[in-house]
Amino acid sequence: MPHVVPTSIMPSVAEDGPAPFITKFTNCRIPKGKELVEQDLWIDSTSGKILRDQEAFYELKLSPDQVIDLGGRILAPGLIESQLNGAYGFDFSVPQSSRAEYEEGLRAATRALARTGVTSYLPTLVSSLPEVYRKVLPSLAPSGASRRAEDGAESLGAHVEGPFMTPGRHGCHKEGILQASTRGIVDVIECYGEENIPDTQTPTGHGPVAPSPIKMITAAPEVAKMTSNIREIVSRGIIYSIGHSDATYEQALAAIKEGATMVTHMFNAMRPFYHRDPGIFGLLGQSERRRPYYGIIADGIHLHPTTIKIAWNAHPDGLILVTDAMKLCGLPDGVYEWTNGERIIKNGARLTLEGSDKIAGSSATLIECVNNFRRWAGATTAEAINAVTATPARMLGLEGIKGSLESGADADLVVLSETSDPFSGPTLAVDQVWKFGSKIYDAGKQ
Repeated sequence: MPHVVPTSIMPSVAEDGPAPFITKFTNCRIPKGKELVEQDLWIDSTSGKILRDQEAFYELKLSPDQVIDLGGRILAPGLIESQLNGAYGFDFSVPQSSRAEYEEGLRAATRALARTGVTSYLPTLVSSLPEVYRKVLPSLAPSGASRRAEDGAESLGAHVEGPFMTPGRHGCHKEGILQASTRGIVDVIECYGEENIPDTQTPTGHGPVAPSPIKMITAAPEVAKMTSNIREIVSRGIIYSIGHSDATYEQALAAIKEGATMVTHMFNAMRPFYHRDPGIFGLLGQSERRRPYYGIIADGIHLHPTTIKIAWNAHPDGLILVTDAMKLCGLPDGVYEWTNGERIIKNGARLTLEGSDKIAGSSATLIECVNNFRRWAGATTAEAINAVTATPARMLGLEGIKGSLESGADADLVVLSETSDPFSGPTLAVDQVWKFGSKIYDAGKQ
């Protein structure tokens, strides 16, 4: 039955604008806190938003244009990836011959990425030369008003990982291009480009300052004057994440006091835990006000399952699952050229820098990390989903917009089915992906 929309009580749609196209999902389970609950969900594909079902039916007098019976499957917010170096053969850190060519490859990668359930992400750049940042960062800015469902996963802004790292904790980042901020914030600005890290102060008579295309910076706070840069970085609307660092517990705590709120891939490329110096991991023992969010790579290679469980038990509300995936995600095994003239060996999910045993990111998908985490940490299904939806949304300051099924949030959704086998146990699989209220992937029709 078509919906009836009296324009006098539908303030969200102009009189001459399009009527909403309403979809109602029923017979589904959605994450609520730590559990899955049976609840219908209404979305509007015209506004791209989630509706309050009671208001839509009783107050706005809307009837759904289509009703989708999910047969008891899980309906969750679209997954948010906070650390992704590339996907399906495209490397975010490698400029192309033109910006148009780079953005064409980027769109192809994000369309493929969406099929894994990721609807929003932070394109992550490895330590690079200043000219690379100036070439690629404008293309990685938050999509904003130009976002389209058909483009797949949506950039929420770039994550620049480096080059302000501790030598010896740089992992597969090329040591020769690492920097130290000896002059303060001027070094940071010169590295990424003034246009890519603008001052939030509005010049008189020149209109508002455009937001930075950078959403998050990973840097070692103990190197040179980086700790003193944190407040300035945060004041420009950029998240400061501690990573690739040899910081002591005291140095890490000083960074938190200055405004750092995130830790990049906890345990990896940092000073290990020691009983007399808990290092960066010791931050999880702080009071709730000073405990940071932290990324965990649950691919079975970067961390032992028990290590993940220990972190989860220490601070469950801050755990964010990430893949740290490279462009080799989705490609066959072999040896591949990488940025900076080096090469990476892909063997299943394991990526290593040729000629060494250094882990060079991952080729796992985020839903694979969700499945691993749920088994290893003993988390509920809803808690595992929260680690790639609600928690990263809070970290990014996007609570109620992304990672949520509350009314008014973006209608970015994944439909998940659950199977089980004697070897891997319960496993979630991505059946459908919806972006801004439009279905962009259906596994049953591929």
